[in-house]
Amino acid sequence: MNKNLYNYILGIADNSLILGQRLGELCGHGPSLETDIACTNMSLDLLGQVRSYYQYAAKIAGDGRTEDDIAMLRKEHEYFNVLLVEQPNTDFGYTIARQFLFDVYHFLMLTELEKSTDLNLSAIAKKAIKEASYHKRFSSDWIKRLGDGTDESHERIQAAINDLWTYTDELFHQTEADKAMVEEGVGVDVTKLKDAYYEEVKTVLETATIEVPESKYFQKGGKQGIHTEHMGYLLADLQYMQRTYPNMEW
Repeated sequence: MNKNLYNYILGIADNSLILGQRLGELCGHGPSLETDIACTNMSLDLLGQVRSYYQYAAKIAGDGRTEDDIAMLRKEHEYFNVLLVEQPNTDFGYTIARQFLFDVYHFLMLTELEKSTDLNLSAIAKKAIKEASYHKRFSSDWIKRLGDGTDESHERIQAAINDLWTYTDELFHQTEADKAMVEEGVGVDVTKLKDAYYEEVKTVLETATIEVPESKYFQKGGKQGIHTEHMGYLLADLQYMQRTYPNMEW
């Protein structure tokens, strides 16, 4: 098994899985019917991408595990998503801020992943980038609406951006698997995306009359399997059926 490739795929896929789970929690709880459906559809988009990644990872592992096993039956420290995507849906402002801060990164990353020498990853990226483009447009528009809306909406989205900003720098950290895959031309060198990311994020925030946080202190650990207190509760929901009824099939 190519362990570096396997772990690299998990690092990408876990971001989409956990964010998709968070968005799925909002089904029936959106501020309007249209927005509720949009968030649910984005969750389904992300889970669809996850299936492609995990199917490929299962093939690489070659140990009899399926995509469901990889998604549902790992322990908390075996997930390598960034801390940003596991943050809770505190309110609609937090949901949109979290989505926006990830979407800008996700689109930049997929743009580069399309150039991967690994044809499977390249194909997944070419399909996923169309969805990621819509996600970024949706969250960017909502950032502007909330930031330049009422006093309350502005205050809430500003608070969400302030709180979640501390998780953005981790998006550009590299694991050993990341570095190995970059050297082979398979992976994306995320360190090169950092300047473009913050430039685009700041442009949208300024348009929305949202102050760009000045904090230089950032959280990290998710890419090494060290998560916040929210992750365990999320996995308890995500894995419930498979843990309660092992090997259950529809």
